[in-house]
Amino acid sequence: MGELRSLPVPDGLEGERLDAALARLFGFSRTRAAELISSGDVHLDGATAAKSDRVHAGAWLEVVIPPPPAAPVPVAEPVPGMRVLYEDDDIVVVDKPIGVAAHPTVGWTGPTVLGGLLGTGHRVATSGAAERQGIVHRLDANTTGVMVVAKSEVAYSHLKRAFKERTVEKHYQALVQGHPDPLRGTVDAPIDRHPSGDGRFAVVAGGKPSITHYDTIEAFRAASLLDIKLETGRTHQIRVHMSATRHPCVGDLMYGADPRLATHLGVTRQWLHAISLSFTHPTTNTQVTFTSPPPPDLSRALDQARTES
Repeated sequence: MGELRSLPVPDGLEGERLDAALARLFGFSRTRAAELISSGDVHLDGATAAKSDRVHAGAWLEVVIPPPPAAPVPVAEPVPGMRVLYEDDDIVVVDKPIGVAAHPTVGWTGPTVLGGLLGTGHRVATSGAAERQGIVHRLDANTTGVMVVAKSEVAYSHLKRAFKERTVEKHYQALVQGHPDPLRGTVDAPIDRHPSGDGRFAVVAGGKPSITHYDTIEAFRAASLLDIKLETGRTHQIRVHMSATRHPCVGDLMYGADPRLATHLGVTRQWLHAISLSFTHPTTNTQVTFTSPPPPDLSRALDQARTES
């Protein structure tokens, strides 16, 4: 049984469509509002209604909000292609391959870094929710590169604080469409969920502060290779900021990349790689840096771009 929430329709929503009114009153996306209406979880003056029905001021709106689905349990099994770059009693650093999420989430049924570590006998910290124990930061499933996972509780606490306080230095390489102008710069633009509610993120007024620094390493005929340093760590941050500057990552169709260029270069996912991670070790207090070169699929695309320049 879900949570029942009810309230009268305010005067300001007189004449609005039911799905639009529901979205504004409860903070849902229009898509989510439509789903609740279609499932019969919304009543207007005690009766079910269609999403296109118009509401009237003073009408009584009742919504049953289903409980969130239970978080999936990590499946402990080896992940092909995932390499351990470094390990001690406190941390394990991996080179995450394509098609692997950091930890299980609702809707994701593929392999995860956490499951891969557990499946090969690695211990992880027990801090954090069960489905993401030891995970202190994430990479998108189709973004490759360096990730650190906490093994001890001390390391978990230290690294979570370090990421929050922005003392971890995260460097990426991205092959983007076109040629950023200026060649070196900073994108300082707030990010939040896309208003469409379709899983994307976007630059949104009032969103979370988000800062990305970039520097052009090489320029090709139709693309540029960038070194990118994140000051913040929002979901899809690089992809959103590059798209907002009209230079999306090559192959990132979700954020407006031209599929013709991706096909031409042989790219089947966003060209984005976490190339290095630097932080203070949680117990030795020494500065450590771990690196990973771009994997073969990205390197081949880069070679193709170079031959045509």
